Amino acid sequence: MKDEHKEEYKRLGLNIAYYRKAKGLSQIQLSDKINVSRTHMSRIENNDCAVSLDVIFSIAKALEVPVYKLFEFR
Repeated sequence: MKDEHKEEYKRLGLNIAYYRKAKGLSQIQLSDKINVSRTHMSRIENNDCAVSLDVIFSIAKALEVPVYKLFEFR
């Protein structure tokens, strides 16, 4: 992950955590739904790794939100 995009990854992770909690899901429940480890899910939410579009699409589907909502940076 490039340093120049750190802020965007941080906001993406915060949005994923927001929608996950709004659905009443734990990290382990979401990670099970999208077939990634809980550790990887934590790293995504905490801006500790880059994330592929495939995973983003899976997260959005599991959370039942349009993909663009994960990128709405407030």
